[in-house]
Amino acid sequence: MGGAALYVESILESALSQSSRPGLERTGNLKPVMKESTQIAYSFAKHVLATKFPENKFFDHAKIHLHCPEGAVQKDGPSAGITMATSMLSLAMNKEVDPTLAMTGELTVTGKVLRIGGLREKTVAARRAGCNRILFPKDNWGDWVELPEVSPPGLSDRSFTEK
Repeated sequence: MGGAALYVESILESALSQSSRPGLERTGNLKPVMKESTQIAYSFAKHVLATKFPENKFFDHAKIHLHCPEGAVQKDGPSAGITMATSMLSLAMNKEVDPTLAMTGELTVTGKVLRIGGLREKTVAARRAGCNRILFPKDNWGDWVELPEVSPPGLSDRSFTEK
């Protein structure tokens, strides 16, 4: 009756300087597909900054550590791609992400967000984690409208937002 929320954290490992070498460290007991998603998210985040914010040279010198806590639990699957890219872009742009926002979606290297499985379970997990909004792939809209009209006390059934 629901999955568990996956948290994604990113930090800058050292002060930025002209001599800083860029890179990505990833931890959190990630299996192969999730490691691949992390690399895709990193490449896409760098692309976004290079094309939309060319004056921001963060990724030219930043050594980033991306972590998915609860290392004892193996994590796999591509659905956290958009979350990982958002975490890195949040760090690069110094803009905090609302902690009550959940998101899911496989990210392609060109920025498409692909359909995911288990929307019901992911929605339940997001609600249990205290989130009041969830972003999910547009191709999952049919799954969303089929969800039962059940929610925890104090949270309206359709307070989650489709994007």
